[in-house]
Amino acid sequence: MGSPITYFRYLLTKIRASFVLTYRSYELGNIKEEQIYDHVAKIMEGKLTFKRLIKGSEMTPTFASQGETLLIRSLPRPSARSVFVGDVVMLKDPENSEKELVRRVAALEGDEMLSSKEDETSFKLKPGTCWVLCDNESLSPKEALDSRTFGPLPLSNIVGRAIYCSRSRSEHGFVQNSDEAMHDDSAVLAVELDVEEMTSQS
Repeated sequence: MGSPITYFRYLLTKIRASFVLTYRSYELGNIKEEQIYDHVAKIMEGKLTFKRLIKGSEMTPTFASQGETLLIRSLPRPSARSVFVGDVVMLKDPENSEKELVRRVAALEGDEMLSSKEDETSFKLKPGTCWVLCDNESLSPKEALDSRTFGPLPLSNIVGRAIYCSRSRSEHGFVQNSDEAMHDDSAVLAVELDVEEMTSQS
């Protein structure tokens, strides 16, 4: 569980997420004003994390191609204040919204993107977008299925950040993200990570 300060940080993170999700539901007309309190309370009862099994060579050597179980921290309203360069994120494939991908954030809004090809001009990432890449540098852009294929990714496509991975009972540990993300996620990990459960599913 960690220290009282850690739990307090976790509680604040959970409250913020609950209000963000509730406000979004209210904006979309999914709930009425009199349902707001119950909606917040229901979210507070749940977790900020979920597990996903991923397979494939796109993120090797970070994750094994034969499959790993990832603990994903939900990011209800991803922005440049909650997503950072270096983070491993789960995102909705912009070409197929029913498909989820795991990629690493390489650049954020405002960053200048330079091309290695002489006939291509540089450009800046627009507000609300980022550039994601697979970790496997041996793959071609088409094989990698990342921003080299589909271009800048809307931050709204990001579902969450991978914070823990389990390959087997003996091979598991924290996912290396940006320093900012590692700090932000530490309280969530302290409260919601169940290593025994994670490794039993690998």
